[in-house]
Amino acid sequence: MIARAELFDRDQSPQEDHFVHLHGATWADYERLLELRGDHSAPRIQYLEGTIEIMSPSGTHESIKSTISRLVEVWCLEHAIEFSAYGSWTLKKKRKKRGAEPDECYVFGRVAAPKLPDLAIEVSWTSGGLDKLEIYSKLGVPEVWYWSAGRIEVYRLRGERYVKSAASMALKGIDLEQLASFLDRPTTSQAIRDYRAALARM
Repeated sequence: MIARAELFDRDQSPQEDHFVHLHGATWADYERLLELRGDHSAPRIQYLEGTIEIMSPSGTHESIKSTISRLVEVWCLEHAIEFSAYGSWTLKKKRKKRGAEPDECYVFGRVAAPKLPDLAIEVSWTSGGLDKLEIYSKLGVPEVWYWSAGRIEVYRLRGERYVKSAASMALKGIDLEQLASFLDRPTTSQAIRDYRAALARM
């Protein structure tokens, strides 16, 4: 049995995410780890065809993720778009041998019992993780945003593969280059104030 409590020790480094990979793992192993972790957002646990990834996000990773999320919510409020935030919703399909937990995800509109998010957001801060797009593609998540090195890239699902897109379809009209430019503010509240002011001028 690979499920051991010490696998969930958090790496307290403020700079780097910490990854543990377990190869040759069964679906039962994956579900046992989810059970052991319980209802928490970290560590995040992914499963891809027999490999389990346990990722403890750094403080920097979480700060970027949270600020992007807050700015997305500001944009939605300014444009009267109904949304529900689902955080690190555990998405999994046993038949596809895949499971993933996004950094953040959203459902747009009024949906009583959504089966999947309309949008998953990922922060690529430290290299070495599993290919989340390979996981999401079989789960059927229609759109994924990847933040990396100051930019947000959009991937849209076409069949069972993702294609890089110049614009979001989940939030039509959002300027992601503009949004990303506010991530350098010293606090999340400052980023929100400045972004809101910029949207008001448009």
